[in-house]
Amino acid sequence: MYVMEAAVDETSVAGARIRYRDTGAGPPVVFVHGLFVNGELWRAVAPAVAAAGFRCVVPDWPLGGHTAPVPAADLSPPGVAALIGAFLERLDLREVTLVASDTGGAYTQLLLAGGGANDRIARVVFTPSDALEVFPPAIFGLLPVYARSRAATWLLTRLLGVRAVRNSPIAFGRLARRRFPDDVAAGYFGPARESAAIRADLRRALRHVHRRHTLAAAPALANFPGPVLLAWAADDRLFPLELGRRLAALFGHARLVAIPDTYTLVPEDQPEPLARLIVEFATAHAAPAP
Repeated sequence: MYVMEAAVDETSVAGARIRYRDTGAGPPVVFVHGLFVNGELWRAVAPAVAAAGFRCVVPDWPLGGHTAPVPAADLSPPGVAALIGAFLERLDLREVTLVASDTGGAYTQLLLAGGGANDRIARVVFTPSDALEVFPPAIFGLLPVYARSRAATWLLTRLLGVRAVRNSPIAFGRLARRRFPDDVAAGYFGPARESAAIRADLRRALRHVHRRHTLAAAPALANFPGPVLLAWAADDRLFPLELGRRLAALFGHARLVAIPDTYTLVPEDQPEPLARLIVEFATAHAAPAP
């Protein structure tokens, strides 16, 4: 399923086992996906970035598509943000380009706002992401409520296993123009469908999603000193361009690029243009040679 040929590594950090793939050599690029999916989201992006001379680290964050339960981990938005920072520290990654998608963008904003990892994160790429008052988008506003119930979460994971439901406008049909291949969909939604422990992790992550976190983080984003690229979807209906512009305005050094013919999940719909933008951005803002 992964295009890149890399073994799965594992590390323990902040009460969680994190499985990840590490491929390529050069300045590090670390990828942050959102809820319900896993590192497969970057399967056509990371190999192209690695081929351009970067080390690509692609974790499966414990957000529902993971396979190692993390019952002791704090999966609230601040907890996941801290987990990302602790992962960078555990692997001793520096001069990192962080690339975030969807809910992963909200966690990244909280990490940047906290400032604790800003000595490791040199630059950031956001694809369409939750931000400001949009966390979650209105169409998914009841998910945190459903997550209070084991039965409702069980039913949700069963429904996502049905192709027609998954691709409908009330589910991932709003997130991606292109339909996931069946093997990729199985990788995204199978773990929570098949494991009560993974569902419990997903419930803990979902039920704490609330705009108060992103709204509180917003004023502190101006303190992030590095450059920011917003590789936004021109046609996104959940996170419209105007939200991207507003997020860009919160940073001191940000640029927004609109990518056509894609919804929220740009890595699924337009992986080649996204990979090119990441490489161009990371190269243009590379640290000077010692």
